[in-house]
Amino acid sequence: MAVLKANKRETFGTRKLKPLRKRGQIPGIVYGHGQPPLPVALSLHDVGVALAHGERLLELDVEGKIQNVLVKEVQYDPMGQEILHVDLARVDLDERVKVTVPIVLRGTPAGAAEGGVLHQVTAQATIECTVRSIPEDLRMSVAEMKIGDVLQMKNLTLPEGAKLVSDAETIVATVSIVKEEVVAPAAAAVEAAVAEPEVIGEKKEEPEEEEKKETKKEAKKEEGKKEAAEG
Repeated sequence: MAVLKANKRETFGTRKLKPLRKRGQIPGIVYGHGQPPLPVALSLHDVGVALAHGERLLELDVEGKIQNVLVKEVQYDPMGQEILHVDLARVDLDERVKVTVPIVLRGTPAGAAEGGVLHQVTAQATIECTVRSIPEDLRMSVAEMKIGDVLQMKNLTLPEGAKLVSDAETIVATVSIVKEEVVAPAAAAVEAAVAEPEVIGEKKEEPEEEEKKETKKEAKKEEGKKEAAEG
């Protein structure tokens, strides 16, 4: 277990904590086991290193008094980059606790050779185990997965004595073929491409107007014939 040093904290509130953070420290709270909550100040660097290495169980040294604690909650800034606060729960090494652990898929699925693509649907699983046996992650090989295969929570390999708390039927990963979507050209676009271009400024004749013109031409012809006959 990593050892994390802390000091008792007397300052509270966002404004009063600003000087604390400027010194490279972050606020935290230690609670549990029937003891009163203990506000503490911890090194931002040390906490960041512990979390980056997947440490969940720590030995907390509060001004010379060592106790075993479990990282229960970490609060980050809105960008998810800077640690703002840490909740630590006192634990006995042999007690059972519920923890959420990352799921790590290993290998290349057999279905990839036939065009299959691996999709991880769920990235975490909640298990119950002793404090001593909390795993850094749950690793599962996907090398045997073919197209159409599904990996569920019940297929995960848990540490000895651990119990799955998450729904056993929850899908963790699948292997499937991604179909390309073929978009058919719109009928209007096809018609527009075939149609002749319209000349700007040219006035189209309405059917009724054309019919009237034809009627006038016929009338003029008949008139001419009558005049010729009378002459």
